[in-house]
Amino acid sequence: MSEAIIRNQTVNLISKILHPLTESNLIPFPEYREIVAQLRNIANKGEPLPVVVPKLLTMEEAANMLGISLANFKKQEPYLPFKRKYVGHGIRYRNTDVIRFILADSQDKQPDNDQTGNN
Repeated sequence: MSEAIIRNQTVNLISKILHPLTESNLIPFPEYREIVAQLRNIANKGEPLPVVVPKLLTMEEAANMLGISLANFKKQEPYLPFKRKYVGHGIRYRNTDVIRFILADSQDKQPDNDQTGNN
């Protein structure tokens, strides 16, 4: 496809318009991130994000997806917006959460009232 259906400027505008609605809890923040990620991918590649089969990742797998070391992942883990799933004594992360985090724009800040606690 030679021309994108949606321009990046349009995605940025929609993102700025929708962001206050997340702060007033009219749109849940995960839904906002999904909307922006889908629109950004359409603007950049001309198609929506591919459907990913959900699976649980270990810390090492999540660190590899993020391109950081396991030690660095463990340091940053409390600040990452991933929901944690406890499987036995281990912690697992949803691959869909990691993918959305990777694709999210760095200027999309998470509101303070977002639920990033344990699941």
